[in-house]
Amino acid sequence: MSNFKYTIFDMEYRIRFLQTIIIITFCILMSGLIYFQILNRNEYINLASRNRLRIIRVPAPRGVITDRNGAPLAVNARTFNVNVYPVDLANDEDKNLISDVLQRNGIPMNVTKVQELVKQQYSAPYRAITLAKNLTFSQVAELVTDKDFNKLLSVSPVWRRTYPASGVTVHAVGYVSEITRDELKTKDTTLYKGGDLIGKTAIESYYEDVLHGNAGEEVIEVDARGRKLRDIRNTEAVRGKDITLTIDLGAHQYAAELMGEYRGAIVAMNINDGSLQCIYSSPTFDPNSLTWGISSKEWAKLTDQDERPMMNRAISGAYPPASTFKVVTASAALEANVINTKTTVRCPGYFELGTGRFRCWKRTGHGTENVITALRDSCDVYFYQVATWLGIDRLISCAAKYGVGEKTGIDLISEIEGTIAGPKWKKDRIKENWYGGDTVNYSIGQGYLLMTPLQLVRVYAAVANGGKLLKPRVNAEAVVEYKKIDIAPSTIKIVQDGLLSVTKTGTGRRANLFGVSIAGKTGTAQNAHGEDHAWFVGYAPAEKPKYVVVAIAEAGKAGSAVTAPMVGKMLNYLINGKKYAEPTEFKE
Repeated sequence: MSNFKYTIFDMEYRIRFLQTIIIITFCILMSGLIYFQILNRNEYINLASRNRLRIIRVPAPRGVITDRNGAPLAVNARTFNVNVYPVDLANDEDKNLISDVLQRNGIPMNVTKVQELVKQQYSAPYRAITLAKNLTFSQVAELVTDKDFNKLLSVSPVWRRTYPASGVTVHAVGYVSEITRDELKTKDTTLYKGGDLIGKTAIESYYEDVLHGNAGEEVIEVDARGRKLRDIRNTEAVRGKDITLTIDLGAHQYAAELMGEYRGAIVAMNINDGSLQCIYSSPTFDPNSLTWGISSKEWAKLTDQDERPMMNRAISGAYPPASTFKVVTASAALEANVINTKTTVRCPGYFELGTGRFRCWKRTGHGTENVITALRDSCDVYFYQVATWLGIDRLISCAAKYGVGEKTGIDLISEIEGTIAGPKWKKDRIKENWYGGDTVNYSIGQGYLLMTPLQLVRVYAAVANGGKLLKPRVNAEAVVEYKKIDIAPSTIKIVQDGLLSVTKTGTGRRANLFGVSIAGKTGTAQNAHGEDHAWFVGYAPAEKPKYVVVAIAEAGKAGSAVTAPMVGKMLNYLINGKKYAEPTEFKE
């Protein structure tokens, strides 16, 4: 019996011993799991990544942008980037080594800069980040021969944007630059990463989704020394879609020649489909410097508050339209039956309203004028009187029909609406009532009224094509869009006759000296900051219009002398395909 009890005791002891061993073993395993999987999780993930995977992002080349004739305006050039993996920057020794290698080879890069770049671009320890960009083949060839290069760094070929036409077409084409953190927040992170290039202005920005393309990806397996073992996956980059523009590079180069040192814009549009042959703004700038790297001196020039070269004056410059607006005043009065072709006004050189006296540009007066001769002579007094009969509400209503005070809808960014003004606008903005003198100024395109050159082109295109208000476009594949304005054909015909008389015997006859028959209008806009702005807008051939062109020269003084020849020459170029030598002498 005692032996039996001893046997039972011995078995229980062994079971408890085994249980203890199992519990201890379990605790050790759990402790190991906690240590490796929780407390030191990141370290061992990094170690595993260091010894196995590398993911290389392959940016897609952007779509090429060409002019209407196939001339390249934005293309891609092959350069090289220097990359590093965050897992290879575990200690200060590695960071110092990278900094030394790059600086020995002419690439300024301190440890602080390395850390900043990692912070900006980091997404995973095994995804490469870029330390240096835009290296040439010769630079890379020298760099890779450095004895320490292969320890941590690698080189990858990339596409960079270049603009062969430089600043001549920059306000139409735009430029690309590195994506910012704020932009990255609004974009699909599967398509964009830190360091990517993104369109900043004009076509490059407006059609970013089309031009950008989809980046590719190479996943490779490496050993502990970073040597490639095998390919895991390779996804080809998808190139962005090419875009052909409606603009003509030759017309832009000619516009730059015609504009010279003036600040301003020249815009040319097809009156039948809204395609822009030219949208040149002066001064201009070289977009290549912004894409490839810009100095502080160059940046200071770009941000000059007087010159403002980065502003596209064609769509973002707001100016009083001056006498070019008289076609709207004439249309409004004719549509309201306030006047007809037989209605006359005597111009003694001034117009009196209450105690105020408003001068005509011709101080001695024009004598008796009707609507056609008033357009021909640009008689201010005629339009002062007509606007007083008409009233501001009907004048604004007609202006709105022509698209004044609204964006044209062009496929470029940064277009502004201008200012149509009026009694409510003045009350809300300036806290004053509208006076008769405001209407008088409005009738000749002065006062609170502001328009962009592109808006004015659209107004005159509507006159030239018989009443179609077009949506301007720069992309050749964009759909032709327009709306029919509620203006009688008879009204438009009278205005056309008036504009033809302007260039035949009136203030705009200088525009008619360059090999093509033109109808158009001069304008001299008051400028609070200096000399008057000079306008001219015209279309040709006058008998069967095809193109309309506007030119504005800031501080150009007189449209008849400065901008009328610009428009005449540009219309001749568009229709006849060649430049026309300026006459050596002009006789009044």
